[in-house]
Amino acid sequence: MIDFRSDTVTRPSLAMRAVIAQAEVGDDVYGDDPTVNALEEKMASLLGMESAMLVASGTQSNLIALLTHCGRGDEYIVGQQYHTYLYESGGAASLGSIVPQPIPVESDGSLELQKIAAVVKPNDIHYAKSTLLSLENTHHGKVLSNEYLHRAVELAHSYKMAAHLDGARIFNAAVAQEVPVRAITEVFDTVSVCCSKGLGAPIGSVLCGSQEFIQKARRWRKMVGGGMRQAGLIAAGIDYALDHHVARLADDHAHALLLQESLQQIPELEVETAHTNMLYVEFASHEVGLQAGHYLRERGIRISAGKRVRLVTHLDISREDIVQCVAAFKSFFHNLH
Repeated sequence: MIDFRSDTVTRPSLAMRAVIAQAEVGDDVYGDDPTVNALEEKMASLLGMESAMLVASGTQSNLIALLTHCGRGDEYIVGQQYHTYLYESGGAASLGSIVPQPIPVESDGSLELQKIAAVVKPNDIHYAKSTLLSLENTHHGKVLSNEYLHRAVELAHSYKMAAHLDGARIFNAAVAQEVPVRAITEVFDTVSVCCSKGLGAPIGSVLCGSQEFIQKARRWRKMVGGGMRQAGLIAAGIDYALDHHVARLADDHAHALLLQESLQQIPELEVETAHTNMLYVEFASHEVGLQAGHYLRERGIRISAGKRVRLVTHLDISREDIVQCVAAFKSFFHNLH
């Protein structure tokens, strides 16, 4: 199947599997896994941070970050469509008694600075304590500019709030801007990086921050069931991805642009501008979108069918797959009439 549903569907290559199989391992809860330790040092250095911690998933990484930054009844300011608020099952509120203060996300994926400032709470017993600003880059594939991120972090710090970045696809943002990833991340207090999306590792995320922060975060990781034993098997796949799958993200971006330009030739589709490795298209109705999804699936192509559909390119999508997908879309609309 040619799968456009997400870049989470990527599968480890034979070369990555070989590295995983040969990984030197130990008990990571005791700090004895050399492959995990090496990966954590490497990721921290890449992101311009003091320390890092391997966890199972991006959701767990963000949750641990929020639990470490905020106490019961503290507040974090977040975008209404950001993952840490909308797509992670309300974990911060349910498990940490942390109060979310969502605000609208702008069309470019950012949070307007004036709107952030407007919801920061005064030092008054009637209010939750504004403790953390949580941003996301990329958001729906859109890259937030470094200038904006610097100003947002400065704003947070001016209110004595910490700044966390959900950088699930931060390497996409770095490659798109042709800058080292640390040029984006080093101003933040903490950053979460998901390695099982565009980087193509089968599992794992890394939370980065100061040594003091990560030391505290390890207790929360244990508490939420995230302590892993011979996790070097996971770390080895991520390490391979960092060495071999970062620069090639530019191919995914190019494929998304090709998909955009090709689907724009179909008058029945409303096609948005491709950002990094994501393209959004809209059908005339939800029903037509479902019909298209069924039609494409019969031809070996998977999409998340509906009225507005996200198409995601990744390392398992080739240029030839793009051409085949476009041909199937055109065939669907031809037969629809």
